[in-house]
Amino acid sequence: MNPLLELTELPAFDRIRPEHVEPAVDQALADVRTEIENLLQAGPPWNWDNTLAPLELALNRLHRVWSPVSHLNAVMNSDALRAAYNACLPKLSALETELGQHKGLYRAVNAIANSNEFDALDPARQQSIRHRLRDFRLMGIALGEDEQARFKEIQQRLSELQARFQENLLDATHGWKKIITDESLLSGLPESALELARQHAENENTQGWLFTLDFPSYFPVVAYADNRALREELYTAYMTRASDTGPHAGQWDNTALMDEILMLRDESARLLGFASYAEYSLATKMADSPTQVLQFLNELAEHSHASAHNEMNILREFAREQGADYTLQAWDVPYWSEKLRRQQHDLSQEMLKPWFPHTRVIKGLFDVVEQLYGLRITERDGVPVWHTDVRFFDIHDTDGTLRGSFYLDLYARANKRGGAWMDDCASRLMIGNQQQTPVAYLTCNFSPPVGDRPALLTHDEVTTLFHEFGHGLHHMLTRVDYPSVSGINGVAWDAVELPSQFMENWCWEREPVNLISSHVETGEPLPDDLFERLRGARNFQSAMQMVRQLEFALFDMRIHDEYQSDKGARIYEMLDQVRTQVAVVPVPEFNRFAHGFSHIFGGGYAAGYYSYKWAEVLSADAYSLFEETGVFNRESGRRFLENILEQGGSANPMQLYRQFRGREPDIRALLRHSGLEQ
Repeated sequence: MNPLLELTELPAFDRIRPEHVEPAVDQALADVRTEIENLLQAGPPWNWDNTLAPLELALNRLHRVWSPVSHLNAVMNSDALRAAYNACLPKLSALETELGQHKGLYRAVNAIANSNEFDALDPARQQSIRHRLRDFRLMGIALGEDEQARFKEIQQRLSELQARFQENLLDATHGWKKIITDESLLSGLPESALELARQHAENENTQGWLFTLDFPSYFPVVAYADNRALREELYTAYMTRASDTGPHAGQWDNTALMDEILMLRDESARLLGFASYAEYSLATKMADSPTQVLQFLNELAEHSHASAHNEMNILREFAREQGADYTLQAWDVPYWSEKLRRQQHDLSQEMLKPWFPHTRVIKGLFDVVEQLYGLRITERDGVPVWHTDVRFFDIHDTDGTLRGSFYLDLYARANKRGGAWMDDCASRLMIGNQQQTPVAYLTCNFSPPVGDRPALLTHDEVTTLFHEFGHGLHHMLTRVDYPSVSGINGVAWDAVELPSQFMENWCWEREPVNLISSHVETGEPLPDDLFERLRGARNFQSAMQMVRQLEFALFDMRIHDEYQSDKGARIYEMLDQVRTQVAVVPVPEFNRFAHGFSHIFGGGYAAGYYSYKWAEVLSADAYSLFEETGVFNRESGRRFLENILEQGGSANPMQLYRQFRGREPDIRALLRHSGLEQ
């Protein structure tokens, strides 16, 4: 028996092995092809029930096979699993392109769209059909035979290159470590960071303190270590991962992969008649054109760049006054910023950790959701998981109806991809007598518990958890019955960050903070004076943070919009131009940030990284309603639930936003929340 083919309520993570992967995927792919040929052979008249409903079911079965494989590859990576995963990528890409270029299927879907039945379909099914017709165009349905073959070849190659980019970054991250036995080198590091480093060393049967490039190990060094050379060493290792320079120069080098990825993306877009890959990418987003996106980003830059320069000058002057007899470099900025934050607000991230044990934060997060939306979240034991740290929860309505479930995997570990994300284990499906409740993966990389104490989170990590849970709610609370447009599926990429960034706001208000904070020893919530200092520090260096994100977004949009085949990728040339425009922190020559920019080279944010800021405008404006009515106002919560969270990709996101807010969003709310405008 192959556990991947059983399609029970939840994946059998305790029984899935690498050798199961390729046979299961081959079978699922064959089933999709057979189903399509069978429904087309039945002939017209085609309609939703005899064509698109069976297609939704077949593609859902394939997703249920592949989802646990893809997830395991990210959280429990091994050589055997990686080989099986990579063997399947070109097969999956081939099917995707094949479906997008399937003339018989296109004729059937187009006939349904132009039939009398279409107007009688509910809005979600109509939207699913519109998306399928759009995707036919974006996969080359109108191309000639030779061009279609080339497009298919490009898509398969891109899937391989992007996977290799992620693998190189993972290997480079975990391929570097530093053991320190002289405690004097660790002056300034908080005790929690030292405890974690000691635990890492013990786990590897060595003496002293062991540091890695996993963020919970890396960041405390650059933020708190008094030893400047140590900060520089870790910064250098981190910012040169998977590149042609640094301590492992050339070993896991992403340079050639990045060049080829950009070249092939541009070629594929031009095959379809787009002027650039940026244009192609925006065909599935809210934004109309690269010009509109660049105008939006440049407007934010105009509001923030002078303030960012001022913040950096204040930091330089502060460091000089405190005895820094050197020019501040990139590895100095976090260190002196923490000291400045401490002086201005008598606050640091480390100070807050005792008030945010993970046990209290999780319970408080669930309490916030219950008060906003009337939901109840309970843990379910006995569910097969991939690691002992993983927990499983169910979300119920007040009437006891199961709305969704999720896995929670909080801590950094070896062979786990860095960062934080939410992904789709199973989508809501209600077709005929087949029913499926949505299930999500919620993954973070926080510092694990040390000894018998619960994990203590920084406030930044608390905010990250709320962010990912916002994505999870969007996926799990959908009322849409068809997987292609339920939950996060079918949502424009520059709108998908709205629910996640929206949830972050509850980390900054007194009532919710009382729910999510409890001192690890006394049980007391965050004191009023600390809360006021936290609020006061919310916009500490907010302009510097703004221009940093604008740097990433402008770089991403420009390398995809301005690519010229005769000039090549020009990655660092373009990045230098963008930095000249917006950056205020000095960047060393060896910096290879782009080699680790997995969002755009290994993930789904290519020519879409601007989405974070685009959706932040929506989020800030959406939250302003709760500022007007109360952070736990149930009526406002109901409006957000019914118009945003429950709708998935079933309608135009701006239409949904107008239904929720009664108007279009206003950028001034974001500027006000960022402290850039009163």
